[in-house]
Amino acid sequence: MATLEQSAEGAETGDGVRRRDFINVAALSFAGVGVAAVAIPLISQMGPSADVLAMASTEVDISKILPGQAIKTVWRKQPVFVRNLTPAEIAAANAVPLSDLRDPQSLAERTKPGKQNWLITMGVCTHLGCIPLGTGEGENRGPFGGYFCPCHGSAYDTAARIRQGPAPLNLQVPDYQFTSPTVVQIG
Repeated sequence: MATLEQSAEGAETGDGVRRRDFINVAALSFAGVGVAAVAIPLISQMGPSADVLAMASTEVDISKILPGQAIKTVWRKQPVFVRNLTPAEIAAANAVPLSDLRDPQSLAERTKPGKQNWLITMGVCTHLGCIPLGTGEGENRGPFGGYFCPCHGSAYDTAARIRQGPAPLNLQVPDYQFTSPTVVQIG
């Protein structure tokens, strides 16, 4: 009986407490690894996919776009219009009183300082998301010389501002910057 009492005493004081602590620490560590193994895939699947990350920004070479020409490129799976405005188009855009516009913005607000001839807008009509005409050679630019949406007749001027039709807003200007005199980074 003395040995049973001694082993019960030893369990309460030295060796037993250490074993119990080790088992608790081991069990908590195992549970923590299990939670991490479940949480990491769940959290990582909430992030953007690889194709979206690849299109987070795009660079456009503007060296071959002559005054009066426009190109269509793609950013985040949506069309983007890059237009090199002529001095006449800039003058026409600046001559329009802001009070005549449904969504009043000046050309200076829609372009970068010192680069007023470069107009970069999303190529999606703000009415129902159609792609307006006006970037290709011979395409209908509408009565205001900018872009024309063939779906419902929205007409945009040379600064891509809504002038006629059901579209409520101007064509959106994405975030962009000039990384060199001939390259624009969109996004």
